[in-house]
Amino acid sequence: MIVFVNRSIIIKSKFDLGIQMKQMNDNKQYEKTLKLFDQHKNTNIDMFSSLTITQILKACAHLGDLQRGLMIYSLISSRMKDDSYISASSIHLFMECGDVASAQSLFDKTTKKTFGIYGAMMKGYIKNKMAFRAIDLFKEIKNPNEIIINLLFNACANLRTEEALNLIKKVSTTIPKSYYLNSYLITSLLDAFMKCKDVENAQLLFDKTKNKPLPMYGAMMKGYIENNSSHKAIDLFNQIKSPDEIIINLLFNACAQLGTEEALNLTKKFQKKFQNLFI
Repeated sequence: MIVFVNRSIIIKSKFDLGIQMKQMNDNKQYEKTLKLFDQHKNTNIDMFSSLTITQILKACAHLGDLQRGLMIYSLISSRMKDDSYISASSIHLFMECGDVASAQSLFDKTTKKTFGIYGAMMKGYIKNKMAFRAIDLFKEIKNPNEIIINLLFNACANLRTEEALNLIKKVSTTIPKSYYLNSYLITSLLDAFMKCKDVENAQLLFDKTKNKPLPMYGAMMKGYIENNSSHKAIDLFNQIKSPDEIIINLLFNACAQLGTEEALNLTKKFQKKFQNLFI
C-alpha cells in the first residue's frame, strides 16, 4: 500500500512537471524549462510523462540546442514507436536545428504517421528552404486537416511559381466549407495568392470573408505593396478602425513606395497620430 501511494506521488509530480514546463514554454522561458529538467535529470527518463518530454524537446528546439536535444533523444528513442507526440517533437527539434537528415530518417522509420508528424516535417521543410518537398509530402496525405492545408499554402507562398498557384487554386476549391471559418487559414491563403501574384483571387476571397482580423488586413496590405499597388494598401488602411503597429508600418511602407508628396503628408499625419505606438 505504501509503495502504491509513493508511486502515485511520483507520477503526479512528473505530470505537474510537464505542466510547469508547458507554462514556461508558453511564456518563451525556454532556458527555465531546461533548468527545471536539470533539477530532475537523475530521475529515470521512463518516469517522465509524454507531456514533460515533448516540452523539454520543444525548449531545446527553440534554443537551437541540438546537443542537449540529442542527449534526450537517445534516452527516449525506445518510446518513439508508441508515442506520436514525442516523434513529432523530435522531428521539430531536428528541423529547427537544421538537421534535416535526422528528421527525415526518423520520419521514414515511423510507421504510424499522424497529422502532427506530417505537419512537423512540412513545417521543417519550409523553414529549411525546401518548400517543394513540403508540397511533395502534402500529396501523400489523405484527407488533410486545417493545419496541414495551412502549411501547404505557406509552402506555395514560398515557391511563388505558376505550379504552386495552380495547386493553391485546386486545393482551395476542394477543402470543406468549414475551413473558410478559420481566419489563420484564410490569411495564409490570401498571402499565398498575393505571393504568386494572383491579386484578383486574393481580392475576391477577402471581399467575401465576413470576419476580418488585423492579420488578414495585413496580408492584403503587404500583398498590394509587393504587387506594386500601394495606393490600394492605403485605401484598405483607411477602412481599419484600430490599426496595430504592424499595420501602421505597412502603411509607411506603402507611402514610401509611392514616393509622392501626398504620401509624405499622409506619413507625417499618421506618424503624429500614432506616435504612442512607437515609444
